[in-house]
Amino acid sequence: MKPALPIRAPLDMPRHDVNEASQARKLRVQHFNVTTFLARLFVLASTLALSWYGATEMYDVLNTNAIAGLQWAFLVLFCINFTWISFAFSQATLGVVFQLWPFSRRRHEQDVEGVTAILLPVYNEDPLRIRANIQAMHEDLMIQAPGKFAFFILSDTNRADAWVAEEQAFYPLLNDDAAACPIYYRRRYHNAERKAGNIAEWVTGYGDDYECMIVLDADSLMGAECLISLTRRMAAEPGLGLIQTLPTIIRANTLYSRIQQFANHCFGPIYASGLAAWHGYSSNFWGHNAIIRTKAFADACGLPILEGKAPFGGHVMSHDFMEAALLRRAGWGVRFDTDLTASYEEAPPSLVDVIVRDRRWCQGNLQHKAFVFAKGFHIATRLHLLSGIMSYLSAVFWLMLIVVGFALAVQAYFVRPEYFANPSLFPTWPVFDFEKARSLFILSMALVLAPKAYGWLSAMLNVRRCMQFGGPILLTLSTLAETILSALYAPILMLSQFQVVYDVFKGRDSGWKPQSRDDGATSWKVAARAHCSHTLLGLGLAGGALFLSKELFYWSLPISFGLILSIPLSWLSGGAKRGNVIHYLGLMRAPEEKRPHPIIAMQSRYDNDQAELDFDRAASSLKRLSSDPELFYWHLAQMPIDEPNKEFCRAWICAEWQILNSNNIQSLLDHLNEKECLAILQHRELMAAMAKYLPDQQRVGALAEREALA
Repeated sequence: MKPALPIRAPLDMPRHDVNEASQARKLRVQHFNVTTFLARLFVLASTLALSWYGATEMYDVLNTNAIAGLQWAFLVLFCINFTWISFAFSQATLGVVFQLWPFSRRRHEQDVEGVTAILLPVYNEDPLRIRANIQAMHEDLMIQAPGKFAFFILSDTNRADAWVAEEQAFYPLLNDDAAACPIYYRRRYHNAERKAGNIAEWVTGYGDDYECMIVLDADSLMGAECLISLTRRMAAEPGLGLIQTLPTIIRANTLYSRIQQFANHCFGPIYASGLAAWHGYSSNFWGHNAIIRTKAFADACGLPILEGKAPFGGHVMSHDFMEAALLRRAGWGVRFDTDLTASYEEAPPSLVDVIVRDRRWCQGNLQHKAFVFAKGFHIATRLHLLSGIMSYLSAVFWLMLIVVGFALAVQAYFVRPEYFANPSLFPTWPVFDFEKARSLFILSMALVLAPKAYGWLSAMLNVRRCMQFGGPILLTLSTLAETILSALYAPILMLSQFQVVYDVFKGRDSGWKPQSRDDGATSWKVAARAHCSHTLLGLGLAGGALFLSKELFYWSLPISFGLILSIPLSWLSGGAKRGNVIHYLGLMRAPEEKRPHPIIAMQSRYDNDQAELDFDRAASSLKRLSSDPELFYWHLAQMPIDEPNKEFCRAWICAEWQILNSNNIQSLLDHLNEKECLAILQHRELMAAMAKYLPDQQRVGALAEREALA
């Protein structure tokens, strides 16, 4: 039995401080150009102009000769929120210009020497889905680029059953054929620093043999042409440290995932083009579907440990933003290439799953406050960090704006105006400019909805792309359906993100939970427990608005209606057989559904073949190993020698006693807990003692065992 890893090739990866001086820019083939400067100038100027206009108009709306306390609070909150939507609108407007611009510039590419590593971090995931992805990418690379890539499955799985299920799924795929496309597997025994630590441990152990690494997620799928282009573009640009692709969502089979999938396909390219235009060589990293120069990463991206305890202190959670920031601070270019195709991912299947993911993302983004004004970072990097923070704080500001708006309405209803508050012969009449208020509301809605209109227009003008969405009628209906459904879910997400931000500021650490990859079906009980507070707030909001005035009730209906229906909306969001009826109407379809890319077809074929595998999904980890001697001895071969004079471990002692005193595997399993199972799987002596439970005819002797493990 061979180890499932190549010979070590270590790289030093020093840990950096929050504050460090920036380094000189590395040599680039394509320098900073006037297009990037004009794009940044456009975003800045249009954001400032719109924000100034909105602020002055709202000041005129509220002006009653002298603005009082609550009105000042409303004005400040409005300005913050209006600036945020103006910034998003400016980027989308820039994006539609670049989408429709007929003169596109091709990126430089050149031949690649050496092998590129493809890293696939795994954490308590369904291994069969990952296996199908790997098989599809491996087959595609064997056809188009044999000997140029190597897969590394990097497991951080910390549950015994999930660990052995991974080994059972991946073991038949593993090989060390350097002339073809080797596949390696490594599981960490101590998953410090989560995914960032997982990648860093690979870099310090094996990174010196690989010029570049392509980092994927457990749900990532990339075609060979995309992988090859990434390596060729890195080879042509020696000053680049990272290239991020635009991942496209596929395999959406629930209502909520289809909403995300359609938005990603129709509106996503608009936002992406705008981002890429003003980012230039100071772009961002989203943690997956990107290529990174290994030695640059090792030299620049040793993440600092923040002062204090979680949630704001400790290890950096949203490592991807900071790794891009540290590369840029070290002089390396970070670029966002939106023209590459065949880069795919999956979306969370339900509203509850999105909220769970947001809990982790929110804590990670709020941690970045320590870096916003730190030494050495590029201005674009600071904007990335501020945007990440604002993406969650905006929910707080929107909710505060609604609360202050209602407080003003209550004040107007119950408090009698003071016409002679100041000594004067003439009364001070309260003034509220309803015409300006209506115009400002229409402008705000236009800024929010414009990116969707841009996406629709861009698709309509491209006949081939329009037909991929089902033609102009279905595209228009899909855009309207997505807009309505997103509007219904928006207030639920706003309140959920407010609760998440509140939890973080209360000091509650989110921990590390795996992302759901199933259909996200939730029961009514789970949905009611998750959204009971949302429903009550919606009812209170609607009732209070109706009591104060009918006009206020109608104005607040887009918020209160979604909150009141939050429980059924959440229940409908997940489950392939519930809200996905919209799929059968032909709405919100993705281009890949009718004519899938070859890599998606390959993945689907391998995914269907999984049914033929003789895997007992309900079997426990130790039962799987004891019933498969080949897998048992392979697992044993991957284990390091136990350290002498190890510290006292209760789980070790208890597990050892159970093995010695159990006559069969079922008797052993009846008395083991999770920690004791992990102790057996992680310690060579205990695992070797488990050989007594193998079938007699398949058990090897001590000499044969030593030879097998040599």
